[in-house]
Amino acid sequence: MTEITEKTIDIDHILKGKMGSKAKFVPKFARNWLKRIIHQDEVNAFLWDSRDKTGVEWLEATLRYLDVTLEIEGKENLPAKDDGRLYTFVSNHPLGGADGVALGAIIGKQYDGRFRYLVNDLLMNLPGLAPLCIPINKTGHQSRNFPAMVEAGFKSDHHMLMFPAGLCSRKINGEIHDLDWKKTFITKSVETQRDVVPIHFSGENSDRFYRIANICKRLGIKFNIAMLFLVDEMYKNVHKTFRVTIGKPIPWQTFDKSKSATQWALHVEDIVYQLGKEK
Repeated sequence: MTEITEKTIDIDHILKGKMGSKAKFVPKFARNWLKRIIHQDEVNAFLWDSRDKTGVEWLEATLRYLDVTLEIEGKENLPAKDDGRLYTFVSNHPLGGADGVALGAIIGKQYDGRFRYLVNDLLMNLPGLAPLCIPINKTGHQSRNFPAMVEAGFKSDHHMLMFPAGLCSRKINGEIHDLDWKKTFITKSVETQRDVVPIHFSGENSDRFYRIANICKRLGIKFNIAMLFLVDEMYKNVHKTFRVTIGKPIPWQTFDKSKSATQWALHVEDIVYQLGKEK
């Protein structure tokens, strides 16, 4: 796990870790731009100030730092923490940052921190978050280990919190919506007999974010450039209120052979977005 220092997040160090000797070819102006867009100084100041906190306590501290208010509906649908069962919590992913923190705080508080995220391995650079994460790097060397890491997570004694789209939402035909949900949460929930709890999170990023994502798609750029702006988007969402709607658990036996796993994943996605329309 990353050691907490006054410069925990260090773009120069991250580039070297990702690119090796090729990192020296990244020009200084590009490095400085990256440091600004990820708010390196502000994030490091927060990490240093919250260095005594980890896990759910750190998530709650982050929400206070961002001054985020949550309006939670359907909290009674969260299964009892002492029922002896394990669950898969799935949500849309409109923000790519604060939504993950907020849902982790809700689930973590309900279940005494007994849950795990499947997350991009870059988030392992956040020491307070790292103990709650199973890191996934689908584009790097870790990709070959992805199935084993998912397997380990679902066979553990932790609840799983997942964003099945894999990426945060995009603007599609004028609406903020996830990309198609992947089937992994269906197949693994059935295999490990976990009921699925659907959650809808309100919110959206800036128009700039969606323009960048759409331009990259049109140009066929495979690298997720929009991801670089997610910290900046998080800072744009300070002082805001978000609505979280929790649906009733879906029994794992629901996901039978009448549909493929991919079709069931899209079915649950539809349920989640229907929750967002309910008042």
